[in-house]
Amino acid sequence: MLGPVPQSTMKLATYKDGSRDGQLLVVSRDLTLAHYATDIASTLQQVLDDWNFLSPQLEDLYQTLNLGKARHALPFEPHRCMAPLPRAFQWVDGSAYLNHVELVRAARNSQVPETFYSDPLMYQGGSDDFLGPCDPVVCPDEAFGIDFEAELAVLTGDVPMGSNAEQALEGVRLLMLVNDVSLRHLIPDELAKGFGFVQSKPATAFSPVAVTPDELGDAWHGGRVHLALHSVWNGRKVGLCEAGEDMTFHFGQLIAHLCKTRNVRAGSIFGSGTVSNRSVEENGRKSWPRGYSCIAEKRAMETILDGKPSTDFMRFGDTIRIEMKGRDGQSIFGAIDQSIVPLKGA
Repeated sequence: MLGPVPQSTMKLATYKDGSRDGQLLVVSRDLTLAHYATDIASTLQQVLDDWNFLSPQLEDLYQTLNLGKARHALPFEPHRCMAPLPRAFQWVDGSAYLNHVELVRAARNSQVPETFYSDPLMYQGGSDDFLGPCDPVVCPDEAFGIDFEAELAVLTGDVPMGSNAEQALEGVRLLMLVNDVSLRHLIPDELAKGFGFVQSKPATAFSPVAVTPDELGDAWHGGRVHLALHSVWNGRKVGLCEAGEDMTFHFGQLIAHLCKTRNVRAGSIFGSGTVSNRSVEENGRKSWPRGYSCIAEKRAMETILDGKPSTDFMRFGDTIRIEMKGRDGQSIFGAIDQSIVPLKGA
C-alpha cells in the first residue's frame, strides 16, 4: 500500500531564522557539526512531502559531514534549534505504556478497563506552536500543576486509511524525543466534560534533532526503541526508564489506530505517551528502580505506598532535561533542556 521507501541514515534539525518554519540542517552523528540543507530543501516538511527523492540527497550530505569533508560545516548549537518540525499538520499522542495508566488509576482505586489493553488511548494535541528543545515552558500560574512528560515520537510520511500495524510502521520516517507538558490541576475539569484536553496541554517541546530509524541500529525493532530515556529534574536524575520492554502498543499500532477511518499525511507526529516501567517487589514493598518520566507517576507511586503524594509539581525556575543515549554512551537526539517561567504580565 505504501510502496518501497528508501532506507536512509541521517540526523536532521531546524534552526531559528525568524520565520515560522526555520531552516533545515543536517547534523553529524556525534552532534558536533551541522550543515545547512538549503541546496536540497529549506524545511523538513518539504523533505517529508518528497521523501523518496530528497532523503537520498540529504543522506549523501550526512555522510560527507561525518567524514569531515563538508566544506561549509559549522558547529552545531542546540540552543538555536526549533522543534525539528516547528509546526505540523497533525500531532497525536498515544498512551502506549499501560503501566502508566495502571499506576495513576491504582492511586485513586480505579480499575483499568479491559478495552484499554486492545484499543490504544489517544488524544489530538495542538500542532501549530511547538517549542524548541531549549525554549522555556511558559505558564500563567504555578497552581495549574506543571508537569513534564518524557516521551518518544515518530514523524510519518503518508499512511493510507485502513493500513494495518505492519503497513503503518513502514510510514515511519524519523524519531524524536518529547516533553509533552501537562497542567495536571486543569485536567480533571476538562476530562469531566467528556471531550478531551485543551487548556491542560500547552505547547509541546521536541529534541534538537530527529533521526532516521536506521540510526538506532538494532535498538529499533518491533516498532519500539529499546534504550533508556533519561529524565533530570532540577539537576537530579529521576528517571532512567527503558522505552522498549513495557511499551504495550508499538508505533505501528498507534498509527494504524488513527488510520482506521482516515488517511495520515506526511508531517504527522505520533507520541508514545509517558515512558513507564513496572514496579518490582522488594521485601514485600513495591519499588520503581528505574524512576519516573512524569511527576504524576511519582505522586501515584507515593499514594500507593504511603496513602498520599508528597512530591509537588514544578515551580517557576525549575529545570527539566530529557535525553536518550546509545549503547556507546553518546547522545542520540541531543537533549531537551528547559526551564519553567511565568507568563509576562500574568
